[in-house]
Amino acid sequence: MENPTDFIRELKWRDGSTARYVSLREVEHRYPRVARFPASIRILLEAALRRYDGELTTQTHLAHLLDWRPGMHEEVPVWIARVLLQDASGIPLLGDLAAMRTAARRAGAAADAIQLAIPADLVIDHSVSIEAHNSIDARQHNLDIEYAANAERYEFVKWAAQAFKGLRVVPPGNGIVHQINLEYLATAIVERDGFVFPDTVVGTDSHTTMINGLGVLGWGVGGLEAEIALLGQPVYMQMPDVVGVQLTGTLSPGVTVTDAALQLTRALRETNVVGHLLEFIGPGVRTLDVPDRATIANMAPEYGATSAWFAIDDAALAWLARTGRSPDLIDRIRAYYVEQKLFGIPDANQVDYTSIISFDLSAVRPTVAGPSRPQQSLALSEVRASLRAAKPAEDESKVDAHRRLKDGDVVLAAITSCTNTANPIAMIMAGLLARAAAERGLRPPNYVKTVLAPGSRAAARYLARAGLLDDLQRIGFFVSAYGCAVCVGNSGPLNDDVEEEIDARKLSVAAVLSGNRNFEGRIHRAINANYLASPALVVAYALAGTMLVDLDTEPVGRDMSGEPVFLRELWPDAGQVQAIASATVDDTTYEGLYSPGKADIVAGTTPDENQRRWDRVESQQGAVFEWRAGSSYFVEPPFFCSDVAKPRTPASIVAARVLAVFGDAVTTDHISPVGEIAERSDAAAWLRAHGIERAYFNSYGARRCNHHVMMRGTFANSRIRNLIAGVEPGPMTRSARDGAVRSLFEVAQENLDDGVPSVIFAGHLYGAGSARDWAAKGTALLGVSAVLAKSFERIHRTNLVLTGVLPVELPEAGALDALEWLGSENVTIEFDAGEALRPRATIMVARQEKVLASVQGVLRIDTAAEWRYIRGGGALPLAFAERLSKSR
Repeated sequence: MENPTDFIRELKWRDGSTARYVSLREVEHRYPRVARFPASIRILLEAALRRYDGELTTQTHLAHLLDWRPGMHEEVPVWIARVLLQDASGIPLLGDLAAMRTAARRAGAAADAIQLAIPADLVIDHSVSIEAHNSIDARQHNLDIEYAANAERYEFVKWAAQAFKGLRVVPPGNGIVHQINLEYLATAIVERDGFVFPDTVVGTDSHTTMINGLGVLGWGVGGLEAEIALLGQPVYMQMPDVVGVQLTGTLSPGVTVTDAALQLTRALRETNVVGHLLEFIGPGVRTLDVPDRATIANMAPEYGATSAWFAIDDAALAWLARTGRSPDLIDRIRAYYVEQKLFGIPDANQVDYTSIISFDLSAVRPTVAGPSRPQQSLALSEVRASLRAAKPAEDESKVDAHRRLKDGDVVLAAITSCTNTANPIAMIMAGLLARAAAERGLRPPNYVKTVLAPGSRAAARYLARAGLLDDLQRIGFFVSAYGCAVCVGNSGPLNDDVEEEIDARKLSVAAVLSGNRNFEGRIHRAINANYLASPALVVAYALAGTMLVDLDTEPVGRDMSGEPVFLRELWPDAGQVQAIASATVDDTTYEGLYSPGKADIVAGTTPDENQRRWDRVESQQGAVFEWRAGSSYFVEPPFFCSDVAKPRTPASIVAARVLAVFGDAVTTDHISPVGEIAERSDAAAWLRAHGIERAYFNSYGARRCNHHVMMRGTFANSRIRNLIAGVEPGPMTRSARDGAVRSLFEVAQENLDDGVPSVIFAGHLYGAGSARDWAAKGTALLGVSAVLAKSFERIHRTNLVLTGVLPVELPEAGALDALEWLGSENVTIEFDAGEALRPRATIMVARQEKVLASVQGVLRIDTAAEWRYIRGGGALPLAFAERLSKSR
């Protein structure tokens, strides 16, 4: 093709200044097919042309992008503008960069050889736990506990902020990373190095896709890919298919966009959009405001898509203005996107998509999803049966009258997560329902823990302005935190003796939350049924106190005179909701949230007070972090020692031991939990051995910069089921040495000590869920050479490759399905370690030298870059070696 610089033009702003840009109009003129490309591909093409260097981006890459068509899967580089981090994954990423600087100093190189090539934002939102609730002081109490429990982690972050140029930190207590991205961080365009170009982002949280609702292309990656990007490398991917999701109709009165998002999750999962880029198009999109679009886009990981993009239009510009972006910036955004023919919501006939899926918003009805998967969408009348299926109902005739809990009772009700708390309409509906309930004398039963954890202070502001915060508090929903909290399992203790009664009577109880994830064992260890719902339905089920109720036909509860109260009597009027939103949500709602300015209405605090608390955190200074002997939080990781960093030639795996055999839908929560560290776990034993008392164990999420804890926490979820160990759930397996059942960690260590590789077998959707790089790091450190599964979720497959673990895709059906696993099997995997992508692999399972089964699979090395990472001993050692080489 021509020299990419031929497409560079100059754009003149209204104030007379200019900026260079890659003109997609010029590209279309010379390559007419580009005019009908999906916007996502055009944005990737713009970045590749702008960053062309002949090495990391080549003429071949450009040719692939210019020839995009459905079904193409050639490798292309993705250059993104910035990286978004949350603390649970962002702090370990910074820990890796700190370890690189330490290793660079040991190698005699300058520490600043390790520097950020593009900007990064770290939002601390995953650390707060709901220890206190149901009181006006709950938020402050939980924030105090958060600072005390994470003092060492926050000191490290303060060090990193002064050590790495381009790193910006949003302190605790401000809100959820994705909502802050939507309200404050995203700029829609970027002006840097003399160019203007689209704001694009990858984030170390799978729900980074929420920003797609504002027209910013972005998606979640593991921390490993984010590190690669921050060190100046592109993120490589196969040319994606792009699916148009045509929305028609409008939501009916009383139906929330949460209902639409949950129904879309089921429909898109059934259609199989895994790994695709989605673009929402059509007249239905034009009826949705940015928070509605963001609610749908946030759920992209749940329906399996890489991204879920909505174009920038007048609604997006209005949102940017409402949230305090400057008029000059908004003018520039409009000018740029109009010039690039990227402005406005397209219709299906304007773009050549891989395929088009239609979805009628007018057909959506109130919806709940559960009890263990976000795609399990249910009508209200179907909820009862879903819980009965999870566990047979207890014979109530045998329950003592004084017992207060029953199967199906709701013991945790939480309005939480960015998915819904970014949406004023959804939150106002919840407040109005609470008001109507309080006026009728309804309150949740005392066994229901009620949590209100908004995604940012903005939600509390407009609820308070409308008087609805008081109404929510009247029925027990006090602001407990501005952070992820319940949605990531930081639920804290349940009320009174609820947990003890659940354990003693083996009850099947429920949580209902306005979140995006409800995997088994994620929300709270004692709760085995979890349901996703709109904030208003969370309130309704909290009032009912049980999921074994049909809210369409049965009462929520009884009023003060004993008369039944039905949900339809409490449900807010759509006109009233809209009127309150118009009166209370304006450009002052978001003023001064993340910098000193307007006082916060809630609890008498201001953002600058929050900042002053952060400023009081002390930290080290200087370019190199000094690892403290005896620290149980920050231990120099082993990824950059000389042995790990040696390049290697991939070879067939011979006589590996089978560490585990899992079924379908093993999530990253199963593989690497983030919640509490169980008292009898291997991780707890390590902490106790190092003088840490039970009260200070903290969580796995907080301990991610200690690989000793994280290795022991890998596969430590109490709900995981390993067929080798038997039918009971738990992190156990069978030793190949003596046949005894021991913890997965102990047996993995035996295999390492014996110099024998381990492998893992699994079913479909292995690694679904959060973009959790420790799910792969921990797997690698346990000595697992390969994971063999019938299908992998996108991010986890990539993370396995980046840590040097081979992902092998098994056939849908075969001889392995009939095996009875005893733990004494050995596995040989033969494959061609050449340059071919996705080579065939032969898998043979034997026991005492007798071959039990042999099947053909596929080694899922999908790009040439992935072969390079495998040969380099993993992405981190390779990136470090390359960076060190360039600095000399």
